[in-house]
Amino acid sequence: MNTTALMHTRYRQVLLLTGVIIAIDQVTKYLAFAYLRPRLSVSVIGDFLRFTYLENPGMAFGIEVENNLLLHTLSILVVLIIFYYLFKLRDHPILRFSFAAILGGAFGNWIDRFFRGRVIDFVDLDVFDIHFSGGSFLFWELPATLMNRWPIFNVADMAVSIGMFMILVTVLLNRSEASGMPHAYREEI
Repeated sequence: MNTTALMHTRYRQVLLLTGVIIAIDQVTKYLAFAYLRPRLSVSVIGDFLRFTYLENPGMAFGIEVENNLLLHTLSILVVLIIFYYLFKLRDHPILRFSFAAILGGAFGNWIDRFFRGRVIDFVDLDVFDIHFSGGSFLFWELPATLMNRWPIFNVADMAVSIGMFMILVTVLLNRSEASGMPHAYREEI
């Protein structure tokens, strides 16, 4: 297969994965909208996994931002950065998959924000108790709190989180085992 055909196949794979993530995200959000009631939980696996309908006007995991223009601008910026890296790292399958997952998740939540003005979240997980001592991060003031459930999220949030985790692991592994990766990848990561 020539280089151009191979490149087109790789981009089709990225678009297919991105499209599948968007479709699953939008279908599950539609089902949550149609069958769940706000703030009422439906037990799926005891108290560990519940479906709890929530409309989130902010960012991922309920981080509040009062300026919708900022959210739309950040979403577009993230998509542009992903396209840039998809082009630069087109020969690295794990990173292509990771960026496709992030792209699918970003578009899935952007669709909600654009058409509904908020994102539908519904996956509600129990976690071990996490204590935050409070403080400030960038321009957010974080209160001291105890978290015993993960913030309610959706399939798009999962895709973004999995993609980011895979990028982090790939970068860390490639920095510690750079000899196992072709030189071209080392410079780009």
